[in-house]
Amino acid sequence: MLVRRLEDCPQFVAGDGSVLRELLHPGKTHVAIRYSLAHARVAPGESTEAHRLQTAEVYYILRGCGRMHINARTADVDADCAIYIPPGSVQYIENTGNDDLIFLCIVDPAWRAADEEIIGGT
Repeated sequence: MLVRRLEDCPQFVAGDGSVLRELLHPGKTHVAIRYSLAHARVAPGESTEAHRLQTAEVYYILRGCGRMHINARTADVDADCAIYIPPGSVQYIENTGNDDLIFLCIVDPAWRAADEEIIGGT
């Protein structure tokens, strides 16, 4: 059994500018999964940098509200929203609320630096 507590996972700033804590990654936790799972935070008034992954990603919003941008489309999102981001899509999320925007990121197959391109300009 593997149990990971958020507080035990090191916090770092990801390439897109979000504050991440990596909960599960097959290359780092010795579990037989093909996806990675991270906890992300974006401060009020901030947004992530536009970026593109070669892999599929899902965001699940835990707390706060924001605006999700995928290619030319946008949608307002808040707690309990799941967002599917197709491979190769230009994406970023902005925090439109007064509190931290907190969400989970599931990347399948597992996130690798070589699969991500930071485009910026948000």
